[in-house]
Amino acid sequence: MHRFALSLITTLAAALAVTGAAATTAVPPLPLPKKPDTVRLERVSGPSFLRVPPACYRQECAMVVVSHPRGQSAERLLDSPQVSVLVEALLDVPLAVLLSDDGGESTWGSPAALAQVASLRQEAGSHFAWNGRTYALGLSMGGLLALRSALPGSPYPVGGVALIDPWTDLRNAWGTALTRRAEIGHAYGLSGEPEPHLNPVALAEQAPRLPLFLVAGPDDDVVPMETNAMRLRNRAAPGPSRFVQLSGPHLGGNRFSPKVADQLADFFGGLEAQATEQALRR
Repeated sequence: MHRFALSLITTLAAALAVTGAAATTAVPPLPLPKKPDTVRLERVSGPSFLRVPPACYRQECAMVVVSHPRGQSAERLLDSPQVSVLVEALLDVPLAVLLSDDGGESTWGSPAALAQVASLRQEAGSHFAWNGRTYALGLSMGGLLALRSALPGSPYPVGGVALIDPWTDLRNAWGTALTRRAEIGHAYGLSGEPEPHLNPVALAEQAPRLPLFLVAGPDDDVVPMETNAMRLRNRAAPGPSRFVQLSGPHLGGNRFSPKVADQLADFFGGLEAQATEQALRR
């Protein structure tokens, strides 16, 4: 009787093993996309868009959060042929790219905008094989939010910042035009000039040095280079940091050339390679 029961159990186990193996091999893995995906992330202020290269579904990747210029949106960034040159270079690294709505068109790096980006970043990370690392890219007004996200007190860590024709001095922006003053007052809930503790460049001057990639030029008649980008030069960490000075107008076409795109990709790619190596040593 015991021999019969043992034989029956052995036979059933063998059958289950064969069935399980057949079931495993019968369901092929989902094919990877041939081109980068675009994931739409909704908020009340407007949508943001996550671009995911195919490689970031099978291997862990970092994320670059892109903050837009004044009066623009994530949709404008997504549809912009110029911005696409930069984004495509980052996707080729490979890095996932979050085109952020920043809480609205003219939020000027406010605490509310940064809190929304923190929420977007967390949601975006669930859509690909995210390694948890984040970098920031700010364009014009977006420079304030990108820089602030990398400073002490930010709701998430940022390993390096790239800024193109950036505003970095909030008080300077507040003092340059009544329209900017009104927008900043609304975004921050202020009736007067922003205090130094709200000013990203003032905070950066007191914080540890950062890996920085700066693009700016003396011909920019919208954002003064000397009082914004140049104030960060001595806060740039030696080694990976780079300053690219270009001629021409604010956010001109040469800021979005293949050459600048390659330099930007090398900057973030180098930081990510270094971070990966350090993680493996732990």
